[in-house]
This record gives sequence, C-alpha cells and structure tokens, in this order.
Amino acid sequence: MTIASGPTRPGAPAPPRRRSLSARAQDFVLSDYFVLYMSLAYVAALAPFLPTLLAPGNVVNVLSNMWPLLVVAIGQTFVLAIAGIDLSQGSVMALTSVVAAMLITTSADPAVLTKAPIWGVVVTAEGGPLAASPLAVPLAMVAMLAVAALVGLLNGTAIAALNMPAFMVTLVSMITISAFAIWLTQSENIARLPAGYVQLGKGDIVSVYIGAKTESQLPRREVYSFVTYPMVIALGVAVLAHLLLNATVFGRSVLAIGQNRRAAEISGLPVRRVIVAAYVIAALCAAVGALLYSARLEAGRPTLGQGTFLLDVIGAAVIGGTSLFGGKAKIVWTFFGVLFFVLLSNTLNLMNLSSFQVDMVKGGVILGAALLDVLRTRLMQERRR
Repeated sequence: MTIASGPTRPGAPAPPRRRSLSARAQDFVLSDYFVLYMSLAYVAALAPFLPTLLAPGNVVNVLSNMWPLLVVAIGQTFVLAIAGIDLSQGSVMALTSVVAAMLITTSADPAVLTKAPIWGVVVTAEGGPLAASPLAVPLAMVAMLAVAALVGLLNGTAIAALNMPAFMVTLVSMITISAFAIWLTQSENIARLPAGYVQLGKGDIVSVYIGAKTESQLPRREVYSFVTYPMVIALGVAVLAHLLLNATVFGRSVLAIGQNRRAAEISGLPVRRVIVAAYVIAALCAAVGALLYSARLEAGRPTLGQGTFLLDVIGAAVIGGTSLFGGKAKIVWTFFGVLFFVLLSNTLNLMNLSSFQVDMVKGGVILGAALLDVLRTRLMQERRR
C-alpha cells in the first residue's frame, strides 16, 4: 500500500529536483572538459581497430607533435579572444628560425648558400657570427623573440591604431614575411646547428625503458622519452598564459574587448594597448614554436609553418572551445583542442589516408567545431536569461 506524502513541514529542506536529460546534456556540452571527454571516447573507439594507437612509440610520437603546436595555438588563443585573427604566425616561425640558424650555424656549404644575400655578410664557410660564442644559443633565442615582437608590434599597431581589418593586416604580413625569409636563404635550409640548440627540440629529461620483441623473438629494451625539453617549455608557456589570461587585469581586459569592444572603451580600458599586446604575444609564441620545430629538425627552414599549419593552429584553438567571435577563451581549452587535433592527425595517418583525405577530414572537423561554438554560445545565452 502506498502512503501519500503529506505537505512539507515548515523549515524542512525541499527535496532535490531531478534534472532533465536535456539539462544534463547541456552541462556536458558546456563543460570545460568536453573536448577531453571526446578525445578519450575517440581513442577508445579506434583503439580496437588500430592496435598501434596505444603503443608506447606512438604515444611518444603524439606527444612530440603536440608541444610545438600547443605553444603556437596559445598565441592564437589570445588573438581570437579579442575577436581577431593572426594569419602571420607561420611566416613568423619561418623568419625567426632562419634568423637563429644564420647566427649560430657552425659551418655552411658555399655550394648551397653562395647565392643567398646573407652569404659573406652574415654566414660564411666558418659559420655564423655567434658560432664560437658560449652564449650562442641564448643570444639566438633573444634574436628570435625580438624579431617576432617587432612583427607583432607592427601588426597590432596597424589593427588597433589604424582600425585596419586583422585579416587583411596579418595576410599581408604572412605574404611579405614569408617571401622575405625565402629570399634571405634563396629557399635553402641552414643546417649544422649547435648541439645545445638541438637539445631544446629533441632532448630527453626522463626516459623509460620498455621491453619489446624483435622479429627473431629475442627480447629487446626500447627507450621512450616521455618527459622532454619541448614538453617542459610548452607546459611552462601554457601555465604562464593561463595565469595571464585568468588571473590578471590584462586577461580580463582581453575577454572584455572580445565581448564588446565599444563597451570596453567606454569603461576606460586601454583597448589599443591590449590589442597590440595580444598580437605581440601571438608572435612571441610563434617564435617559441619555431625554436622547438627548428631544433627538432636541426635546421632553420624558410618554409617552416607553411602549408596547412595555420589550419592546424586555428583548428586546434577552435575545437578546444575558443570562440571565433571573441570574448570566450581558456588555455585549458586550447590544450584539450591541441590534444584532440594531434590525435586526429595521428589516427588518420595510421589509417594510411592520403594527404588530401586527411585535409578534407580536418576541414570537416573544424567546421563541426565552429558549429559547436555557435551552439554553445546560444546555450550560454539561454541560461543567462
């Protein structure tokens, strides 16, 4: 026999209300960890069909591809947060990698660089001007950051002070800087970089020995690098960027400008300075990314960051949850977005798809992320009402 419950006694706590399935689905979509959950589900779904996906060697490969992309995507996050965009990051990477390499290369082949404008002026057969200096690597890093900061300053000033469209300004920068980097070396790479520089892109801090079997079934121990210098550098940049965006007045100003620039100006925020600073940060992150990539490749490349690299950078940031309309960004979102994007690229390669098919899939995923951004924005607006 069921006894009907009587009225709630005065002062008694109200029974908890059960949330609808729709409300719980909205919580899931709006969660900061939504992309992380999707990444885990994606791996769980494909692991049975791709046995090498979770192999130690492939995990190391995923991580090594993740760190440089994360650094560059962090810079793009700041620009997207103010409702802007930076198309010049790839070109900044190319130029800064060439600048560092021509300063610290230990020797150069005349047959390769003899037609380059820098031959005999900056680079000779004995190497660059800093080749024999014990401070070659830190000075090269300073030069990379200085060049990048100058590019970011020019971009930001044109956009903030002259009210020029960010797309047009950074597109012109991309074309001009890329052409300049190629002209400096006449499309040739500058190799033979110091070991200290290469260590920053390939060096191990913690290595793990894991048993394996060869084709002859004899046991063999493989060495896998799980903690590397690129990991430490990238995570260090991520932590600093997180604190800058979430725990400072500058970070709150970035988001406020992205939400409503006019309201931010009326409120007295230094809008122009914040915009310029955002583009400088994007360029500096591109330079750090260039350091990691060029050190890993052991060469300064004037074509570094070209092709679909910019698609990867913007795609990773957008997939993570950073809004293309500005005013909504978190570094942890970018981290998860980069993780998902690298996993996606890795699994597509394991499927032996052609580069054209890979790019088509990436484009579809980025489009889906943009649509998801619109959905999440509408859900958040509805909840505020």
